[in-house]
Amino acid sequence: MEEVGAYEAKTHLPKLLDRVLKGEKVVITRHGVPVAILAPYSDRNKYASSKTIEQLKQFRKDKKLQGLNLKTLIEMGRD
Repeated sequence: MEEVGAYEAKTHLPKLLDRVLKGEKVVITRHGVPVAILAPYSDRNKYASSKTIEQLKQFRKDKKLQGLNLKTLIEMGRD
């Protein structure tokens, strides 16, 4: 694990995040003392957009508008 000072971490955060996405862990220090670890989020797949889209499709499957159209619903929401 590489150690990075807080100032360097702040100024190079996008690069550090790219490294973390590849699986690296980075220790962030302040005056040489470790204060935090920047590590990959273990439950990242929970937020995968394709999974969310599939869940929305399943939710909509048996739902009907019962004669309403989207334009009417939008107008009703503006009242």
